[in-house]
Amino acid sequence: MRFLRKAPLSPRRLGILSGAFHPPTRAHLALAQSALDSFQTDEVLFVMPETLPHKLYEHVTLRQRLEMLSAAAPGPRFSIAVAEGGLFLEIARECRAFYTTDTRLRFICGRDTAERVIAWNYSRHPPIEAQLEEFELLVAPRQGPFSPPIHLASAIDHLPVDESFDDVSSTEVRRRIAAGEDWTHLVPPAILPLVADWYPGPPLPR
Repeated sequence: MRFLRKAPLSPRRLGILSGAFHPPTRAHLALAQSALDSFQTDEVLFVMPETLPHKLYEHVTLRQRLEMLSAAAPGPRFSIAVAEGGLFLEIARECRAFYTTDTRLRFICGRDTAERVIAWNYSRHPPIEAQLEEFELLVAPRQGPFSPPIHLASAIDHLPVDESFDDVSSTEVRRRIAAGEDWTHLVPPAILPLVADWYPGPPLPR
C-alpha cells in the first residue's frame, strides 16, 4: 500500500472506503462523513486498488482518478492510498503495516457492494465468516436496506445515509454525461472541471 495522503492520526477506528471512483461522487463523501459522525470513526481511508478485482481501469486512468479523489476529499481526517490487492481482505491486511493491531478496521459500503462481498467466490482466500474476524462492514442502504445473514450480523452495522443519495453513483454520472443530461449536482464541486475534461460528452442542455 502506498499513501498519497496520510491523516496525522493514530486511529482506534478506521473507516475504509474502497472503490473505482469513476468519478468520485457526493455519495462517496456522504458515506465517509456518516462513518465519521455515526460510529466515532477517527479516520477514513479512501483506497483505490492497483488492479480492480472485477473490472479494468478504462478511459480515465488511476492517476486521474486519484487526482479527482484528492480534490474531492480534502479533510484532515481523510487519507488516500493505493493498495496492491482489490479484495477487502487483501486491503485490510495491507492496512496492518501502517496501523496498529488495535485499530478497528471497518469497510464502508452500500447494500449492493455488501451483497457482492458476502456472495463472492473466495476460492483462494478464507470464507467470508473468517474474513469478518479481521474486519467489519458498515453498510448503507442503497435502494433498500441490507439484511445480513444472521451468522454474520455481529460484524456488520447499519450506516445511516440520507435516501436522497440512493440514485447518486459513478455509473449515473457517466450515463448522464453520455446522454448530455445535467450531472453537475452528483459530484463534489471541487472536481467539476476535472470531470468535464476527462469525461467528454455532448454539451449540457441550456
